[in-house]
Amino acid sequence: MQIAPDTRLIEFEEWVLRVRPTTHKPARLMLLLHGFTGDENSMWVFARDFPREYWMVAPRAPHFTEPGGFSWRPLQPETFGRPSLEQFRPSAEALIRLVDAYAASAGIDASVFDVMGFSQGAGMSNLLAFLYPQRIRKTGILAGFVPSGLEPLVTQRPLDGKPFFVTHGTKDEMITIDRARASIALLEQAGARVTYCEDEVGHKVSVTCLRALWKFFAD
Repeated sequence: MQIAPDTRLIEFEEWVLRVRPTTHKPARLMLLLHGFTGDENSMWVFARDFPREYWMVAPRAPHFTEPGGFSWRPLQPETFGRPSLEQFRPSAEALIRLVDAYAASAGIDASVFDVMGFSQGAGMSNLLAFLYPQRIRKTGILAGFVPSGLEPLVTQRPLDGKPFFVTHGTKDEMITIDRARASIALLEQAGARVTYCEDEVGHKVSVTCLRALWKFFAD
């Protein structure tokens, strides 16, 4: 895997992070959340052309997976591919603490920040937006889903007016297109303003949708 230029690997408290600082004032914090078996290097292929005002932070998830990589929840084979709110909640709470502590140490304002995730990391990004809507400005959901257990929150419209970018492949066999479309319906019922890019690819992001993603976060 090619390491993103202008980034550095650091240890911060109990986390391993790959970060891309910026000298832009004011800096805008972006949290990058990798998928199942990924790590702090996985998300940079999507983020390499993001605006320079972003101070980007890609944490390594806390749970080790076999044969390698990391996960945002403990391994539970009987629920593979179907993470729930309660399984994700400890990592979500830990990520908010990380953002607050890291931003304080770096001297940047992260009272509101952006988040983007791929696959399992997209599920975590959705969870953060539902649980902490006052903290999230924009959300990018790449080949992801809405975790189960969030349905009771939908009627409260916690995402009212929040901009989301969602991209999914019609040939995705890991997270089916029907599941993705059902997730979009939940986001919209919760009040989100969804920009959607669908393409004929598998469990990845097409070139067309990647360009649309960059445009979404550049605005």
